[in-house]
Amino acid sequence: MPASFATPDLRPVSSAPARPRATDLAVSLRISEIFFSLQGESSRAGLPTVFVRLTGCPLRCAWCDTEYAFSGGAAMTLKQVLDEVARHGARHVCVTGGEPLAQKACLPLLAALCDAGHAVSLETSGALDIAGVDPRVSRVMDLKAPGSGEEARNLWRNLDHLNAADELKIVVADETDYDWARRVIGERRLDAICPLLLSPVAGALEPRRLAEWVLRDRLPVRVQLQLHKLIWDGERGR
Repeated sequence: MPASFATPDLRPVSSAPARPRATDLAVSLRISEIFFSLQGESSRAGLPTVFVRLTGCPLRCAWCDTEYAFSGGAAMTLKQVLDEVARHGARHVCVTGGEPLAQKACLPLLAALCDAGHAVSLETSGALDIAGVDPRVSRVMDLKAPGSGEEARNLWRNLDHLNAADELKIVVADETDYDWARRVIGERRLDAICPLLLSPVAGALEPRRLAEWVLRDRLPVRVQLQLHKLIWDGERGR
């Protein structure tokens, strides 16, 4: 049976959060930004969320809309990040990038956020190994279609680590990308692993066309638009 979309809080949160060790709290990360907004994508779309955007990404997708996160940012200790997240008073936290897993300290950050009682999601490109991600984290992982220019970077063994609490996202620039997505979904039976998301590249593919293709082929996916871009007219909501 296809994996179904469920409520956001699928993974248990410890009733007695473990206190991170002092050595862990001193770990440094390079942070592009931390801000409070509505989640714009995935099954959590619309939920008030704190975003922790890590600096750096080894990929260069043709349609990337966060190129500003490739470099720069500020060094912050894990404790500083946790304190800033806590200041916003939100349950949901999304760790994103760039490519957050490009920083080794991302793994202890994810675990510490879970220990602090947050419902944590990770947005990752699918090009880096996700095996070490804390199992309490919900992973929203990309598969790169040909139009991204990074199809060869798909780390297919990552599929073995996903389960029904995770989500797979494919960004589609044109009908060639859509045909690729349809083929991969069928050949690898992706809908039996976890919920699937298809998104049109903003400004390149009309959402209506993607919707018509999905309906025509009865593809077992959720078509999603970037909610934050609709609400804030292309700007990141704060």
